[in-house]
Amino acid sequence: MSEIYYESIRTLTDRLARRDLSVAELRAELLARIDALDSRYRAVVATFPGAPESDVYRENAMPESHLAGVPILLKDNIAMTGPWPTTAGSRAMADAMVRRDASIAAQIRASGMDVLGKTNLSEWANFRSSFSSSGWSSVGGQTVNAFDPSRTPGGSSSGSAVAVALGYAPAAIGTETDGSIVGPSAMNGVVGFKPTVGLVSRHGIIPISSSQDTAGPIARSVEDAAAVLATLCASDANDAATLDRPNDTRALSGPLMKGALRGARLGVTRNYCGFNEAVDEVFERALDDLRRLGATVIDPVELATRDSIREHSQWVMLSEFRVGLEQYLEEFSEGEVRSLRDLIEFNQTHAAEVLPHFGQDLLIASSEAPALRDERYQRALSESRRLAGYEGIDASMTKYQLDALVAPTHAPAWKVDHLIGDNRKGGASTPAAVAGGPHITVPMGQVGHMPVGLSFFGGRWTDWPIMSLAYDYEQATQHFQPPDL
Repeated sequence: MSEIYYESIRTLTDRLARRDLSVAELRAELLARIDALDSRYRAVVATFPGAPESDVYRENAMPESHLAGVPILLKDNIAMTGPWPTTAGSRAMADAMVRRDASIAAQIRASGMDVLGKTNLSEWANFRSSFSSSGWSSVGGQTVNAFDPSRTPGGSSSGSAVAVALGYAPAAIGTETDGSIVGPSAMNGVVGFKPTVGLVSRHGIIPISSSQDTAGPIARSVEDAAAVLATLCASDANDAATLDRPNDTRALSGPLMKGALRGARLGVTRNYCGFNEAVDEVFERALDDLRRLGATVIDPVELATRDSIREHSQWVMLSEFRVGLEQYLEEFSEGEVRSLRDLIEFNQTHAAEVLPHFGQDLLIASSEAPALRDERYQRALSESRRLAGYEGIDASMTKYQLDALVAPTHAPAWKVDHLIGDNRKGGASTPAAVAGGPHITVPMGQVGHMPVGLSFFGGRWTDWPIMSLAYDYEQATQHFQPPDL
């Protein structure tokens, strides 16, 4: 049955419908793969018992759900009732069972998808220290890259991306504030989609920033990512951002089309290139492919730099983290940590276990950050949105009549180094993350033996058109390949 590790969701659902594969058989095979491989890769922190003994599980799923029985993994900052606490990778949350499911966890259960377990992540979604090692948490240890275990998996949705690349499940859910879906997806050679903020409910997800956070699918193809995303798109009275949708919903759903690039206008964000010569060479070949597929490439299109945007957005995250975390703890968590101050004190008390490689400077800074009503916070929010959105992505899309912007997603994965921390170079995530628009990465080739991704991103509520452009490129180039185990 080894072929099932890399079968598409469409193929799996067809096999389940024909009864030549049962949900129980599929689950058992994938859990056996996790057991066999994950002591090396540390992508999964918990697997869930209760495998269905028959396909009653599939038959009892919502009638309109075509994903019933399809396996999926969830990042461990998404509240889900069951045998495992929702930890955000933190020892401080090891007793934090939750009172109810996050909205998206409830949607996934209702769809009949089979949740195999929870994935490791960068602790607190990489919002604990400025000197962190992506993929490390005090709960799960160091997740490593699917293509080279000496290298970083990227973060913070580290385990989700590695698990999909290794064939543990056809899809996983990640979360992103700035790069945490698209970064690890690109570094592990899979597809990651960060939706418009508000397309997917954040209620019940341990937050960093109410302005930027979103959940999204990680999969091995755009089609699979779109299938999972369709189950998550819903308004939620508990998340005001989901109530701010346009009346014209054609941009939020629809078929993925080959030929979407024909006649499309794509802007090359040249100032998000140039961080690695080998990546630039792969990117130039990708641009040639886009032209061959009928796109008009406008080159260059300049956006505000990552540093100029993050000068302001970092203040936004520091202020919003404290408020969002304490709201989450009050509503969802049954653990002993009830405040940011409790968390900081726990980490100090248990420093040998929790702080062996890097500290908690971001948590401390958040505890001291301006309140949301403070003028400093309001000014930082306004400036970051202006630079990334109104005078950034939105202005460029209008000026050049673009359908999307393109860039290399990230540098190739660097060596894991707990002494120095992450060695970040490049990355195109910040403009879409701060502006709140969609961003998808798809494989565009390799540098040496490490995969690199191509990013398509654009204005808010253009999710399906952006996804269709990436789908057309993916189908024409077929760059996905599994790691050589």
